[in-house]
Amino acid sequence: MEAIVSRLAQGLIAVLQALPLRLVARLGRMGGSLAHALDARHRRAAIENLTGCFGHEQSPRAIRALARENFRRIGETFACAVRTATMSNDEIRAILEVAGADAVLAAAEGHRGVVAAIGHFGNFELYARGSLWLDGYQSATTYRALRQPSLNRLLQTLRARSGCLYFERRFETAALREAMNRQRLVVGFLADQHAGNRGLPVPFFGRICSTSAAPAVFALRYNCLLVTAICFRTGLGRWRIELGPPIPTRADGKTRSVEAIMLDVNRAFEEAVRRDPANWFWVHRRWKPGKHRAPSCSAPVVDDHDTTTPPSA
Repeated sequence: MEAIVSRLAQGLIAVLQALPLRLVARLGRMGGSLAHALDARHRRAAIENLTGCFGHEQSPRAIRALARENFRRIGETFACAVRTATMSNDEIRAILEVAGADAVLAAAEGHRGVVAAIGHFGNFELYARGSLWLDGYQSATTYRALRQPSLNRLLQTLRARSGCLYFERRFETAALREAMNRQRLVVGFLADQHAGNRGLPVPFFGRICSTSAAPAVFALRYNCLLVTAICFRTGLGRWRIELGPPIPTRADGKTRSVEAIMLDVNRAFEEAVRRDPANWFWVHRRWKPGKHRAPSCSAPVVDDHDTTTPPSA
């Protein structure tokens, strides 16, 4: 069965890569509309998430409309990610803007590298091309391998063309640490999904959720500049990545806590979601019940920031 799925995926990829990007985007939106009609489980998750965040200010009808558009955006993202994977750097520059790169380069002086807290905003696969605007830096990120080896190889073959370094987060952390010690990296860590029992209990839209500590931990451990990077859709098959202002890892001469740092990240993500609610990955169950615990970190995490400790979930 896996072999059949892999061959079908290869055929679909070949078709999408042969078409103009704007047509691929339209087809992706059509696929998203179909998924919205057929996938009741994820449609229900999107509506529940949107209601929890915007139900007090949006009508049920508006929430349903946002969910439909969100499915279209997700379809557009997945289809376009296949097409943009084969595009040259010059072609990427024609359809992608990056704002804030000069400010990041200036602020990064004196740091070992840059850590970017990223999320499932817009065409999130384009984060891998962000180093085109950061001269002297190599882009890198982590991923979790798919359970199907053939599909995972296919996905990584597509991603390899970006020039970004990919590290499997369960098995290749040592290789990532070695790379960070060897060269100047801008490392993107996805931090907008449920992080399980090892996550930090940090509020997002006023509700506690399990949050990955990776951006804060790596920024502290390797003396990296920490920023957020958000990909916004600016039109059909067009995007803009905005690099946010540095998130301080120290205040008043002391190291801030991982919780306080990640609270700032979640606040930046919430601001981005409010700016364009259909642009985020609402089909993921971000707010799950359960216990959370802070992961161990060799960097000091003294909380000198005036931030109230988040309540327990």
